[in-house]
Amino acid sequence: MDGIRAMFAGTPWWVKWVAVPLLALFVFGGIITSIIGTLIGFAFKLLLFAALVGGLIFVVRKFTGSGAKSSSDGW
Repeated sequence: MDGIRAMFAGTPWWVKWVAVPLLALFVFGGIITSIIGTLIGFAFKLLLFAALVGGLIFVVRKFTGSGAKSSSDGW
C-alpha cells in the first residue's frame, strides 16, 4: 500500500480521482458491462420465474378450488 501511495505522491489530484478511474473503465469496461448485464439478466429471469410460478399456483387454485368448494358444500 505504501508503494502505491509513493507512486501517487507527486501527482495532481485529478490524476488519482479522474484519470485513473477513466483508464480503469476503458480497460475493464467490457468486463464490467458483461458482469452487470449478466446480473440484470439473472434478476429478470428470476422475476419472470417467480411470476410464472405465482400464475401457475393461482390458476391451479382457481380451478381446483372451485371443485373442492362444491364437493365440500355437500358435507
